[in-house]
Amino acid sequence: MYAIGQTVLYGANGVCRISEITTRKIGKEAIEYYVLKPMGMQASTVYVPTKNEELVGRMRAVGTAEEVRALLAADSSLSWVDNNAERFEFFHAVLSRGECGELMAMVRLMRARQRRLLAMGRHLHLTDERQLREAEKMAGEEVAAALGVTVQEALRLILGETTG
Repeated sequence: MYAIGQTVLYGANGVCRISEITTRKIGKEAIEYYVLKPMGMQASTVYVPTKNEELVGRMRAVGTAEEVRALLAADSSLSWVDNNAERFEFFHAVLSRGECGELMAMVRLMRARQRRLLAMGRHLHLTDERQLREAEKMAGEEVAAALGVTVQEALRLILGETTG
């Protein structure tokens, strides 16, 4: 069970804070919900039924600063998939799992590919760019939340870029 005030990652909504746990009556049935406020979109609200194991299973606590630092130091183990359809499915699976280490590896891999393509005057495929943005959002928000930095600073850390 999660608690009010806890920071969690919830799929494409990214890092969210549990603002309350409330009960709403739907017809004759009272249903308890986690009320999530996405950190990047404070005007948004997400309701997750506490008894829905599938939806609650998509929530996970944001990693600690120590866990995130260890992931930042780890080697990336993903490799580029040349077939567009297979690559889309592969990256879709990484995004669906939402594991910070995998997302960081995906960002590093895709950014390296993007640099190589730009050097040849080419660009990433549109679906690759969309998946890169999603991975950057998810990993960047989690690293930022864990380390108390901005998302831009988090992305620099993920990419191993030094500041200043």
